[in-house]
Amino acid sequence: MYRLFFLSILIIVMTACTQDNYIERDPMEFTFDFSGGANGWTGDFADYPVGEETSYEQQFEVSTLPEPLNENEAALMLSGTNMSDDLFMFLKKKLTGLKANATYNITFTIEFASNVPDSLAGIGSSPGESVFIKAGGTQVEPVTVKDDMDYYRMNIDKGIQSNDGNDMKVLGDFSNDTDQEVYTLKTITNENPMTVTADSKGELWLIVGTDSGFEGNTKIYYNLIGVELK
Repeated sequence: MYRLFFLSILIIVMTACTQDNYIERDPMEFTFDFSGGANGWTGDFADYPVGEETSYEQQFEVSTLPEPLNENEAALMLSGTNMSDDLFMFLKKKLTGLKANATYNITFTIEFASNVPDSLAGIGSSPGESVFIKAGGTQVEPVTVKDDMDYYRMNIDKGIQSNDGNDMKVLGDFSNDTDQEVYTLKTITNENPMTVTADSKGELWLIVGTDSGFEGNTKIYYNLIGVELK
């Protein structure tokens, strides 16, 4: 009788613990539309030789959408000319106010403007389908570091072009889903949430970028970056 009572209590405790571990909490949502400026986002470049910023025509600025889109609508513009068959252009921002050391499922929704139609041929590869849009989150600030070949590389694992890394995943490509060479808005998201962990201060670095295999110029306008943490 005592054994049966003990097992009943144990089952109740285990059930309560299991239910507590799987409580569905409201997600945290952040939307950045840049109408008030860069909103804490900064731009940078990697996978190019040290000292070649000018020849790679690197640009980052708070801008507006290009015509024929709404030119009164704000956007962050990144532009660069890939001369090494591999150029990474990225935005980053520190996110605060999270629970210390907590693990989250993160989903990105990114809206950007592209003027590259589907299936367009280019130097080395397509200027659309070979420019991959990636996103992710890390505890450490994403920065560039010099390697032994005197190139700037990332200090995080972003993966290489079409391949995911441990810290960034491919969400889509730069083609505009039309057959026209005009700037068009395109929205992409990660179908499966990524897993990220905040640091001991409840902080997390967000990073969004293009990983290019196209040997030419890419100019992208980020119109909106949405982040959901659950």
